[in-house]
This record gives sequence, structure tokens and C-alpha cells, in this order.
Amino acid sequence: MRIPLKWLRDYVDFSVGADDLAELVTNAGLEVTKIDRLGVEGAALVWERDKVLAAQILEVNRHPDADRLVLAKVRFGADEPKVVVTGAPNLFEFLDRGELSAEGLYSPLLLEGGLYLDAHKEGKPTRLKGKSLRGVYNDAMLCSEVELGLGDDADGILLLRAADLGPLAPDSDLAGLPLQDVLGDVVLEIDIIPNVARCASMAGVAREVAALTLTEFRLPDFSIVADGDPLGERVRISSNSPELNPRFVAILAENVEQGPAPFWMRYRLQLAGQRPIGVVVDVSNYVMLEIGQPNHSFDFDFLSERASRYDDSGQVHIITRQAQDGETLTTLDGEERKLRSNNVLVTDPEGPLSLAGVMGGAESEIRPETTRVLIEAAAWNFLNIRQTARQHQLLSDAAFRFSRGVHPSQALPGALRTAELLRLYAGATVAEGLVDHYPQPAPTVTIALDGAYVRRLSGLDIPASEMKSLLERLEFGVTEDGDRLSVTAPDHRLDIDGPHDLVEEICRLYGYDRIPSTVLADSLPTQRGNLKLEQEERIKDLLVEEGLSEVLTYRLTTEAALARVGEEPSPEDSYVRLLNPSTVDRVVLRQSLLASVLEVAASNSRFQSDIRVFEIGSTYLKIPGEALPHTHDQLAIVMSGPQSPAHWQTASPLPLDFYDLKGTVESLASALEVDVRFDAAESPTFRPGVCAAMLADDGEQLALLGELHPRLVDGNGFRLEEGYSVFAALLDLEALRPLLVDRRTIESASTYPTIREDLALVVNRDIPAAKVESLLRQAAGPLLTKVELFDLYEGDNVDENQKSLAYHLTYHSRDKTLRDKDAQKARRRILGRLEKEIGARLR
Repeated sequence: MRIPLKWLRDYVDFSVGADDLAELVTNAGLEVTKIDRLGVEGAALVWERDKVLAAQILEVNRHPDADRLVLAKVRFGADEPKVVVTGAPNLFEFLDRGELSAEGLYSPLLLEGGLYLDAHKEGKPTRLKGKSLRGVYNDAMLCSEVELGLGDDADGILLLRAADLGPLAPDSDLAGLPLQDVLGDVVLEIDIIPNVARCASMAGVAREVAALTLTEFRLPDFSIVADGDPLGERVRISSNSPELNPRFVAILAENVEQGPAPFWMRYRLQLAGQRPIGVVVDVSNYVMLEIGQPNHSFDFDFLSERASRYDDSGQVHIITRQAQDGETLTTLDGEERKLRSNNVLVTDPEGPLSLAGVMGGAESEIRPETTRVLIEAAAWNFLNIRQTARQHQLLSDAAFRFSRGVHPSQALPGALRTAELLRLYAGATVAEGLVDHYPQPAPTVTIALDGAYVRRLSGLDIPASEMKSLLERLEFGVTEDGDRLSVTAPDHRLDIDGPHDLVEEICRLYGYDRIPSTVLADSLPTQRGNLKLEQEERIKDLLVEEGLSEVLTYRLTTEAALARVGEEPSPEDSYVRLLNPSTVDRVVLRQSLLASVLEVAASNSRFQSDIRVFEIGSTYLKIPGEALPHTHDQLAIVMSGPQSPAHWQTASPLPLDFYDLKGTVESLASALEVDVRFDAAESPTFRPGVCAAMLADDGEQLALLGELHPRLVDGNGFRLEEGYSVFAALLDLEALRPLLVDRRTIESASTYPTIREDLALVVNRDIPAAKVESLLRQAAGPLLTKVELFDLYEGDNVDENQKSLAYHLTYHSRDKTLRDKDAQKARRRILGRLEKEIGARLR
């Protein structure tokens, strides 16, 4: 928000300089990000007070020796007028018209020695030197916008009419006044963050300045002369969703004369960052910048012509409603917008007229021939407007304010001010009466405030009476009862919900820089371990030791991204949906960690082929009837690329495979001292036949791992650039945590030797090796301490439906030295059990 200080002085008198004012409001929460100076000290081009003056043009005569030059006689405060030679084309219309004093025509006059921007020298500041122009000596210059650094118009000099200068002119006679006093200004650029949206206007900033400087705040005059034909029954308004449109005010202005707005208004709009367009639009923008209430103007003739088709009496019926999915509206920027059901429209029975609070429709816009204007000033639900603006990428000035919150109380003064300015500067006749549709009045907010609460929260040791004084300076209504206050928020504030907001207001006005530093008086709390955090850090350390890198991803994602890794689409009501998403890619809270990590892997694959990443994080599931979602912690691992970096001996290293991933997960489980086994599994997320489940001893599934299904890494999936297979694991930390031990038992090394033997078994092909190992351990008993599968054979001397599994078996006892007969006894038990259970035989 750009704040020209001369405009600001219309509403508050302050004596501090621009730099001090910027520091003052910044300390109060309105961050000034930039200070622009125009013509005054500190500006890129200073209009020296004795060199750049306002001059009245008295006559324009022909040059005796040049058809393209004229002689302008000007009065500039000296004893005698001066004749200036100029070729400004916009002076030729006044040629040979004699005395021009009655025209009230002024222009900036630069005297010899003064600085101007020379277009022939790349706009560098240049000092004017007197010289003869076609036989006439000239030591002054009438300046254009470009030469003064005011704009881009170099086609003629800047012509100012006294009648159009309004509040810019300190005196009716400007001749001889330094141009600094007329057009010079300082502009503060303030970053309007959401919690100071009330300051997105001149009046809003003026309120703050008045409170900070202990001066009086003045609102503009909202009185109106409405002497036109009564509005009567010509317009009616209804709303289908009052919670989205709590107030709608309409005023009719007739006999509007189209043309430019007065110079003073155009100039102020330019300083505030707006481009002047025409009097109707400029007045609308001026009121929005002045008091923060956006408004919109409809072509009433267009509305009336449509009304004749749906109402025999010709009454215009304005309706606010939510759009239908697929409904379209062409907005003022010429774009056809496909609407969604959450968008709010201003319509009539014939169809949409504007996208409420965001942008008007092209059909009902003001045209050069428009003479009747229906002024709309309304209040809208700020969350809905923010959502609509982002959906359609329409961040208009109106949407900027409505999306941050404009109190319904501002609608009526905004409409009145707009109508009166159109009457004053566009010759409009304002119809008697107005329509104020207010189906959902804003409640009065009254808050009980305890002085002790303020002192504890803020650290300020001030009495309740001083708190009362500070709040009253911000227009709060305050009643004091001992150390307690009853505080009523002013009707322009939407951001006051509880006592904490009032504490912030007290601190802001008192001065954050004045809040004393305090040292914690209480003893430090007892140090307690955080077992969950310690377990997670242990898992992270182990995975990093395995060569993986940790990533942190957004908790917000889209349903489409989640659906790519889900076994089946989740029900619509199971998603925790963001009411007001910042981007279309961050709409719902994730239900799976795998999608987020795969997005990072796919992005990083553009820069490197070796991808080994993991993340520990929460997922969120909405539970019907519960206020908070159910959270579930997961560990996601994604691996892809070569097994080792390429070098001169292995130019084409082998790619990672399923067993690299399984080994990583198995090593993690081993380091965590969790006994696990792996079984074949199936999942739409993974390639058929390359998927396994990691199970605990009791059969509970702890993880699912495998090679991603081709549909996830091709086409619109999570495609990795290098074309390697992608392997992923998703571990359930909630199921894993109970198995983790927080204490470890360490045994001394045994002095007794071990017995090792090999055992080759022939079993059916469809029997998993994990089942064979489990039966081996059960049959052998506690003496069998280690089982290692070292060979899988299928081929000659083995039936085609069978396979041979060869194991290293290690027997050990802590109590005695084992003998061969102990191992033979265990072998007989193993062979007997396996033959009976799975039909295994010794190879």
C-alpha cells in the first residue's frame, strides 16, 4: 500500500518527518518497506524551491521566426512577467487568443540554473542554461512530466488548471509558489500483512498515525446531496447465501458525464500506484484507497434493458448467489472464467453480472456512452473471496482487501462517498434513497480484559487506567472496573476475537521497543527424555549410516498425488481439506508419506541418478464426528540408481535391485533388535512378484516394500529421469515402536565352541524360504543360534516344480561343549518336522 503523505494529512495532522513517521508506524506493526520522494529533499531530482515554480500562463503568441515555436508570457511571482520560448504542442490551441488570465492555466517553470531530466542525455539531471532560440533569448523552460520525473508524457508541457488542483493547491493563486509545495510529496510503501488489513487505506493508516502521535483523526465527509428522482422500486436486492454476502448497498447516479477525473484525483491515484482511467473508475478506486471499501459500478441502462425481459415493471433485481459448476462469466479483463460452486456471483435473473468481490463482468461494465451508474458497495466472506481469487488467479485490488476482511459497516459510507464524488466531479444526479440489504448484521464484539492477564502476557507493568487510555486512542470503547476492563471493538475491526488481541493492541501502541527485558524467575522444569523423539533420531542415524539422505516434505498435497500410490481412492470425507489453500498443489493433508517422498525423488533425479532418500513424518485421516484428524507416523524409503558410482574400472555399474532395498530395511530392523521375517505380498503400488511384507514374530505387518509398479514411474506418475527402476518401502512406525527396546541386555562372550554344518533341502517352489527357516528354528530348538541361506538351486537333478535351499546352521550352548551327537539329534528333528509340515527332503 502506497501512502502519499500529503493525502494522509487530509485525515490526520502530524508534525514528525517522513523518516520518523516510517519508524513510528513500523514499530507499531505497519512495516514501511520503502520511502519514495518526489521533488523534495532526498528525491532523485529535487525541485529547487527558488528554481522550479508554478507559473500562470498569461498569453501565448507566435514566434517571429519559427512556426513550431511559441512565446508564452508567464507570471511567476517576480515584479515583471517572463516570456518563455517553447514548442509544446498543447499550447498551440491558445495561440493568439489574447489575455488568458481567466483560464486559470498554470505550468511548472524552470529558471536558469535549475535541474531537469534531459531526455537527450538518457534522462540524467541537467542544469538549464540560457541561450538564444531563433533570435529570442530564453533563460527559462516550461516543463513536461518527463522533465520533472512525474511520468512518461513528453508530448507537451504539464498544464494545470486551478479548478482541477483541489486539495493540492494551498492557495487559489499559485503563481510563484515552489512546485514542491504543490506537487512535491513523500510516499511510504507499507507491507499490508493479513492482520493489519484494516490499514489497506489512507483512513486506516491515518487512524494508526493519530493514535501514535496523540492527534485527531478525521474521516472524510459522508454527507450526500441526493436530489434526483426517487429510487423507489427501481432496484431490489436479495441474497441466497447471507453468510457469504452479509451486506449489499446500492445507490443510483444518473446524468453522469464521462471524462477524465480532476487532476488532483488522478495525481493522487498515480502516487498511490493506480493508473487513471476515467472519472467513474477513478472515483471508485479513490474511495477504495481512501477508506478501504472496494465498490463496483454497473451500467444501469444495461441492467434495465435486461430487467424488461424478466419483470413487467422493469424493476432491476440484483441477486447474490453461489455459481453452478461449469457456469461461465467473462470478466473485465476479457477472460472467460469457468466457475466453481464455491464462487459467489452478483447476478440478475438473466445471468451473472460480476464475480463478487473480485472482478466485474464485461457485459455490465461502464462504457463511454453510459450515463446511469448503479453503485455497489458490499461485504463478502473473506475466506470465500480469497479462495475464489486464487482459483481464478485474479488478485485485484478489491480481492486484496476483501480477502483480508472488510467490515460490513464500511459498505454504506463507501457507497455514499462514491455517489457524492460522482456528483461533484462527473455532474451526476444522485437518486433519492438507496437500497441497503443487510441480512446478517455484524455482531458487536465485547471482551472482558483482566489487567493481571495483560501484565503477565506482555511483561508491561502498567495500570488498567493506562490500558484503557491506549485502547481508546484506537477507538475501542472501554469501561473500567478496578483492574478489569470491558472493551468493545470499533465497527471497522474484524480482527478482534479475544483478550489476546487486545494485549497485542496495547503492546503495539505502548511500543514494542519499550517492553522491558525480563529474566525467567521460575526454576527450570525437570528434564525428561522424549522416548518417541529418541527412537526417531535413532532410526534416522541408522539410515544415514546406510547411505540414505533425509528429506522433509510438505504435509499438504493433492488427492491426485495420493491416489497414485493408494490401493484404492480414499473416501472424499476422509481427507483433511484446507479451507483456504495457498496453491492448487497444496489442498489436503497427506494420507501417505510415500507420495511426498516420491515427488522429491523425481525432482532430484533431474540432477543426479543416485537416489537414496527417506522421511519420517505424520499422515492425517479425518474421522467423522471428531474435531481433530487421526495422525499416524510412517517411514518412507525410496531408492533408485546404480549400486555404486561409475569409475574407470566399472563404467556401467549394476543398478540397484530389490535386495538392496530389502537389505537396508533388514539392517535397520537388526540394528533396532527387532526380529522380523519377510513374506511375499501383493499391492497395486508395487510391481507384481517384486513385493514383500516385513512381519513381526506375531505376524503383524510392519512394512511393505518392493519395486514400484511401472504405472507409477511412467507417463503422469513419479517419473525418474534416468530410467532406473524405483524401489520403495513404507514402514508403519506406530506398529514398530512397541517392539523397540529402550534397554539392551549384554551377555559376556561364551567360552564354548560352536558347531557349524550345511543342510540342503528340496522343497516345492511355491514354499517361501522364510517359512523353511521358521520351521528350522522351531524344530532345532534353542541350540540353533544362526541360520543363513547361502544357495538356491533349480535345474538338473531337481524336479521342475521344486527347488533346493542350502543353509549354514550354527549350534551353540552357553552351558557346555556340544558334541556331534547333539547336532545329529537336532538334524533328525529338523528333517522329521520339515518332511511332515512341507514335504521337504534331504538333497
